[in-house]
Amino acid sequence: MNRLDIRKVAVLGAGVMGAQIAAHCANADVPVLLFDLPAPEGKPNAVVDKALAGLKKLDPAPLATKDRLQFIDAANYGADLEKLRDCDLIIEAIAEKMEWKLDLYAKVAPHIRADAVFASNTSGLSINALAEGMPAALRGRFCGIHFFNPPRYMHLVELIAARDTDPAMLDALETWTTTRLGKGIVRAKDTPNFVANRVGVFSMLAAMHHTARLGLGFDEVDALTGPRIGRPKSATYRTADVVGLDTLAHVVGTMQATLPDDPWHAHFCAPEWLSALIAKGALGQKTRAGIFRKDGKRILVLDPQAADYRPSGGEVAPDVEEILKLRDPKEKFARLAASPHPQAQFLWAIFRDVFHYCAVHLGDIAHNARDVDFAMRWGFGWAQGPFETWQAAGWREVARMVAEDIQNGRAMADVPLPAWVFSRDGVHEPAGSYSATTNALEARSTLPVYERQLYPERVLGEAPAERGETLWENDGVRLWTRPDQDARIGILSFKSRMHAIGDEVLDGLIEAVARAERDLDGVVLWHEAPFAVGANLKQVSEACRAGQFDRLESTVAKFQQASMTLKHARVPVVAAVQGMALGGGCEFAMHAGHRVMALESYIGLVEAGVGLIPAGGGSKEFALQAHRLARRAAGGDVFPYIQTAFQTIAMATVAKSALEAVQLGFAKASDDVLFNAHELLYAGIRRARAMFEAGWRAPLVERQVVVAGRNGIATCEMMLINMAEGGFISAHDYRVAKAAATALCGGEVDTNARVDEHWILDVERAQFVELLKTEATQQRIAHMMETGKPLRN
Repeated sequence: MNRLDIRKVAVLGAGVMGAQIAAHCANADVPVLLFDLPAPEGKPNAVVDKALAGLKKLDPAPLATKDRLQFIDAANYGADLEKLRDCDLIIEAIAEKMEWKLDLYAKVAPHIRADAVFASNTSGLSINALAEGMPAALRGRFCGIHFFNPPRYMHLVELIAARDTDPAMLDALETWTTTRLGKGIVRAKDTPNFVANRVGVFSMLAAMHHTARLGLGFDEVDALTGPRIGRPKSATYRTADVVGLDTLAHVVGTMQATLPDDPWHAHFCAPEWLSALIAKGALGQKTRAGIFRKDGKRILVLDPQAADYRPSGGEVAPDVEEILKLRDPKEKFARLAASPHPQAQFLWAIFRDVFHYCAVHLGDIAHNARDVDFAMRWGFGWAQGPFETWQAAGWREVARMVAEDIQNGRAMADVPLPAWVFSRDGVHEPAGSYSATTNALEARSTLPVYERQLYPERVLGEAPAERGETLWENDGVRLWTRPDQDARIGILSFKSRMHAIGDEVLDGLIEAVARAERDLDGVVLWHEAPFAVGANLKQVSEACRAGQFDRLESTVAKFQQASMTLKHARVPVVAAVQGMALGGGCEFAMHAGHRVMALESYIGLVEAGVGLIPAGGGSKEFALQAHRLARRAAGGDVFPYIQTAFQTIAMATVAKSALEAVQLGFAKASDDVLFNAHELLYAGIRRARAMFEAGWRAPLVERQVVVAGRNGIATCEMMLINMAEGGFISAHDYRVAKAAATALCGGEVDTNARVDEHWILDVERAQFVELLKTEATQQRIAHMMETGKPLRN
């Protein structure tokens, strides 16, 4: 099997995971049948209907756009099993009870086509035991496919083969899941809880053990185990609340029941306080109370000694904070291990015990160390996996320290480190990552789908990324190529922090496009996320303080020139957008000849948040869109389309996906949306090549743009008056929004006047500079730079 053609998916089970897996398949343009039990009364599909209604309320949103819901159809096991014959992939996602799953398999198996794939989204049950519940003829097409919650956003999917799983089918499923759903695949062994949950839950148990041993508070531990050590903001105990305390206890129970010989088995049990919370129905975020709960605006945290809640406010001790700020991981770990402070002892202990656990179990749970590290990065949000962290801290010295603690009874288990640990300087090398099963380095997968990832995520110690061939660069940008892909398609990458757009980027972009027009066949504007966070506010703020408004106007004019350079280049320009494309970044993307966007791209004109309006051509592009749409509408009235753009700009609306960016007008329906961001550059190069070969011609500058003029501005202003009188906006909000309306409507000209693109650029530039001169806008810029949040003044 070389290719898996999945035209329709069935998801069995409309619970939290099942419904969200269905949503993500619908995001990917795959129609879905979502099954559950028939309702005992009323409409037969009431259970699924309720789940579908719930998808619209979840945050973060599982649906890339709300209209994706139309591609999910409700079904039930009582009346609709025959519909399974139309499905190419069936994903079972019911509760984690073996007997329930086997009973369902017996019910649905007669209705599954011989060439369909059947997969279980179990989080830890034996895939081989589940396979026994399938007819022998279907076992070759059965496997585990473990999504992480929430499925749209979590990159990890674990694929688990049973004894009879067809290897070619699994390769094809990995290919489809990687490129169509945008996932990072780890091939897990059929062991309890697989890779990520096995290590992740153990790390939580270790944290709980050492919390109690050292008498720390839950909030104190979360202050220690979040971003300060490269973990998510939810840290340890908030993560437990998010996952669900009952779910966590279930996974721990699975480990207790299925791993009796594990040297750490004594620790595979839920603490008394956890069992007590579950018994009371305090299950975490889903019940609005768990380890943490809200009391009005206050956050309370459980005090297990008092069996009651207290105000949350755990802090990191100054001595420990100083250690955590060290850049050298070797020094950091040595200092943590040597410090007598309980917080430092806690951090060393949780790292030590996870290192110990992973080393002992590497051969049992994973094919190689890279899979463990990626599983923890992608499934639990760790900045580095456990083996990477260990290797960065000095492999041999950390191994010596761990062995010493084991010998002296300070570790959670007395099993020695395996011999292979002491024969190596690390587990990741340019040639591959260590496998305890084969006692050799294993290279990455050679499946063809990975050839689309020119810059895949790498683990520490792996071969460095290919730099390509530099054609030209300045302080702001680099123009380069990948000769192994296409030597005549240039790649233009920003070098600034967060890819902010300042003078050096503008100068570099204009020069790079000129060089591409002379020497190349096309350009891809690409760099790893974020795409661009907008103008360099530091440069803007400094110029404002110095009163250099003529200089600022020249910079805005250059910004507009750069946007028009992208739009009217004599070679195709493709914007490969990933992550945030805000303000000027959004404007650059809008002006490109084509966009190749990752699904998780957050695109918007957010200038209103700092008291400004889009002036890099963004207002002008929306005015052009309104003009073109009006020409196709009865009556040709441009204002209805201006009104929509006005609301988008005035409210600083950001698209929450690339699909929504199309709906909001930041991109076009003809643009490409990829689900795997690592494929953007590959697709961008090929799109630029195709455009060149098809005879790409840049659009001419529009000379006859119909604008809404004074009447349009006045109509927008009527909306603003109502909002101001209702107290919804401040006086400066009013001024900023009126400036946006003025730019969108082409300035103070007659309604339906005809102007050219440059006229609208002049209007938006003038409005932008006038706003810059106001104290309120300068305050907003300063506040954004200091806090990263908008100021409502």
